[in-house]
Amino acid sequence: MKILRKFLKFLLALLVVLLVAGFFFVQHLKPEYSGTEKLPGLADSVRVDYDVFGIPHIFANSEADALRALGYVHAQDRLWQMELLRRVGRGGLSEVFGSRTLETDRFFLALGIDESSRETVASLNPGSPAAELTRAYLEGVNAFIANGPTPLEYYLTGLEKTPFTMVDVYNTIGYMAFSFAMAHKTDPFLTGIGEKLGGEYLREILEAPGTPTTRIPVYDSRDTLNRDTANTLALSVGGDIRRILEPLPMPMLEGSNSWVISGQRSKSGKVLFANDPHMGFSQPSVWYEAHISLSDYEKYGYHMAGLPFPLLGHNREVAYGMTMFENDDIDFYRETTDPADSMQYMRNDGWHRFQRIHKSIAVKDGDSVAFSYLRSNLGPVMNGVIDALGEQPPVSMSWTYTQGENRLLEALYGMSHASDIAGFEQAVGLIHAPGLNVMYGDARGNIAWWAAARLYRLPDSVQTKALLDGQSAGPGFSSPVEFRDNPKAINPPRGYVYSANNQPDSTGVGVIPGYYLPENRAKRIEALLEARTDWDAAGVADMLLDVTSPVDAAVIADLSRHLDITTLNDSQTECVDALNNWDANYGVEKQEALLYHRWVYHFLRETFADELGKDGFESLLQTHLVKKLIARMASRENSVWWDDVRTEDITETKTEIISRSFRMAMASVEADFGADSENWRWGSVHQLEIRHAMGSVPALGWLLNVGPRRVPGSREVINNLAFVYDSTGVYPVTSGPSTRRVIDFSDPAGSRSILPTGQSGNPFSPHYKDQATRFASGEYRPMLLDTEAIREASENTLRLIPE
Repeated sequence: MKILRKFLKFLLALLVVLLVAGFFFVQHLKPEYSGTEKLPGLADSVRVDYDVFGIPHIFANSEADALRALGYVHAQDRLWQMELLRRVGRGGLSEVFGSRTLETDRFFLALGIDESSRETVASLNPGSPAAELTRAYLEGVNAFIANGPTPLEYYLTGLEKTPFTMVDVYNTIGYMAFSFAMAHKTDPFLTGIGEKLGGEYLREILEAPGTPTTRIPVYDSRDTLNRDTANTLALSVGGDIRRILEPLPMPMLEGSNSWVISGQRSKSGKVLFANDPHMGFSQPSVWYEAHISLSDYEKYGYHMAGLPFPLLGHNREVAYGMTMFENDDIDFYRETTDPADSMQYMRNDGWHRFQRIHKSIAVKDGDSVAFSYLRSNLGPVMNGVIDALGEQPPVSMSWTYTQGENRLLEALYGMSHASDIAGFEQAVGLIHAPGLNVMYGDARGNIAWWAAARLYRLPDSVQTKALLDGQSAGPGFSSPVEFRDNPKAINPPRGYVYSANNQPDSTGVGVIPGYYLPENRAKRIEALLEARTDWDAAGVADMLLDVTSPVDAAVIADLSRHLDITTLNDSQTECVDALNNWDANYGVEKQEALLYHRWVYHFLRETFADELGKDGFESLLQTHLVKKLIARMASRENSVWWDDVRTEDITETKTEIISRSFRMAMASVEADFGADSENWRWGSVHQLEIRHAMGSVPALGWLLNVGPRRVPGSREVINNLAFVYDSTGVYPVTSGPSTRRVIDFSDPAGSRSILPTGQSGNPFSPHYKDQATRFASGEYRPMLLDTEAIREASENTLRLIPE
């Protein structure tokens, strides 16, 4: 018995020691938001005031010192996120996650982001302000790596911290550019439809029944030319390589809303600015907010991990943001090879030789894996990288981002330092890729939108939504478009500019081919903006939370007209009536929303799955293309897709497809929630859980993941809390607003924002998820600019001093 008591005492003592050690270990891992730290390279001391949400307000005597401080505090809260982002472009994820990301690493190595980054850095002017300030930022990051605590994820993966370089900055920019480029998901998929099923099937997917009604108007108050609206719309986007992208441990950039209202439509007579970039949700949040204040410069900015200059920002004079342009900046070319020499391919000026590229991928807990691929003068040959392309013939991928001069860092610097519309437009013109809708407003009353991208004219006969013929490429095949000819709107007479990733009007160079999203959000934005001339910040903030879809109401009306009521029972008929009386508002308590999306899923499956097969249909559901197909197919009277090819002796009609899919939807909802519709709730299936890259590990999920929470919204409403359809009938939110920002030039210091989770990526920080409840419930918090207000609201002050 004495031995047992001694053993129990020993276990108790050991437990106490472990708890104490664990406590001090956790305390060691927490960010230091107060105190004094030495920072190498500083010319003078820097004060960092943290507000109640952990936003750093950096006060310095020089911009170089401010950027060193920014690098330090950014790394303190987001070093692991920086680590992952810099690894994607160079194919370095397998060193962290093992063999499950090998296919992803092969894909990104073939894209050529890392080679492009190294070439750009080699040609960079080291004395330019952008380069000098980037180096200062990296000095701050690396000072934290050398002297700060190691984030938890490094311990969990066994990864060693290494310094960041200028190449890492450009690799992060390259991944950002890739995230905006949707064409890589589409061209082979659509070509497969055309080759497998025939041209009529493909045309009905690509062609809308009528001309779209809601395009982004093009206008320049400095331009006296009248421009005609084009009669055609380039459509489509797909998901042919979703399997390769699934392991990515950080979000893709997927959409966005933004609008800027001039003084003629605001109550104060001053400009109002709104922006909510839509991105895949992950923890930590995409954006790191930071406010820099100098005697001659100020910026409240939203930074991506590892980037020194904000992509979104404002001060008292200027505000800017962005959405995805969705232009087609990736093309796939089917190569013609020499029968006598497979290493030769044909261009319009003769034969050229492929180059073979050799790479090695480091793999955690395993041997390095050798990898090689071919490259043409257009880009990498993707056979062997994208399995669906098969072995022959070779398919080259041409991506604007890796072609020609890359001045993106200079563009971001220029945008963040512009003091007026002319300087800002000059900086925007340096963006070659990714394609962005850059939104602008200022204290002088100017509002503007620019489609920023390096565009090209192609022959009229070229269909960029399918594989192109490599034999036609070469000298004279395409010609560049000057930035001044890109779509834009500057101080339009109607008093606002906006973008919801929809098609811009045509310009002097015609309609720009792209993968534009449906007009659902655009219709709603225009309707709401046109209805008022007394807008204020509160109204704009509420508009960002709007969850009503007039397009979905129209879809219900179109589907209902073709329902065979005689095949429905009384309960089903009552539900049809309820759907037709529904205002298409996606509040969490809405019953109709649940039934509507189940109906849409079965309608899509009954329409497309027989021709595409299981894998092809699932690929379709992963694409933005399917968002357009819902309304398009609901309104289309006749279609080759209505017939079920599996029933040889029967030709199905639209009425049969719609009626059968509705009965399936009803059966699905009743099986999950019972026959009593009072128990049906949208919030039961539409929930937001924001997951960490390592949150799938059961022992870590409780610590690293945030949520789940029931949330309003849906696909393609303004509050675009989106999801992917599948057979489960459950719709976990996968993407949505990465922030909501409202800047009011009648009171710039009172502008407001919110992040989906929190400012810090450190799970032991009090700011890891302190905004999550506010975000889900549609609340905002202040973006402080006034020094006095910052000092009053400051919870902690960190002083950084020279060594």
